[in-house]
Amino acid sequence: MLNFLRGTVVGLHKTSNRIILVLDVNHIGYEIQIIPRLQIQLSSLLGTEQLYQIYTHLASRDDHWILFGFGLAAERDLFRQLISVSGVGPQSAMALLDALEFPELVQAIVSGNTRLLSKAPGVGNKTAERLSLELRNQLSLWREQSGLVTAPSSTPISMIQEDVEMTLLALGYTSKEILQALQSIGTTTTLSKNADAEAWIREAIAWLSH
Repeated sequence: MLNFLRGTVVGLHKTSNRIILVLDVNHIGYEIQIIPRLQIQLSSLLGTEQLYQIYTHLASRDDHWILFGFGLAAERDLFRQLISVSGVGPQSAMALLDALEFPELVQAIVSGNTRLLSKAPGVGNKTAERLSLELRNQLSLWREQSGLVTAPSSTPISMIQEDVEMTLLALGYTSKEILQALQSIGTTTTLSKNADAEAWIREAIAWLSH
């Protein structure tokens, strides 16, 4: 219904342990719940005329509506994936996005790092396991549909290749971009024998950012 809103930051306040942004869009004030980490970035815009674009998700609960806001479209999309998992509500999803940086959260889901996932308030071990299992299956299907078939000589060793590719897909990169990045960075002798998925992901993101 609402993909994004663009306006000026006129208010930031805390209520019931939730951070609420008030965004003035054409003289209409929208109240949007954001993750606490985003508050630091937005506080510098408070009271200025600088426009800020925030990606939104509109949720209905009982007798009222709640707008959730995100700095990146990919974060909003991951939020929607998180709340599709049984037992993960909007507040738990917001806690996950606040507790872990976006790439770290995606990698934790892909690698099944339930210890890291369960650090978020309201997310227990069982919920973390279910979340990782269900979303990993979705990402695996997404990877297959994207047609990611890479040459073994220039990509991560097979035991981590799927994790690396699924993480990069979830971060918004296309299968073509991922293939080019892995083939390029895979030519380095130090990385070609490295079984650390995070090292491959860091190098790929750095390559793709150039």
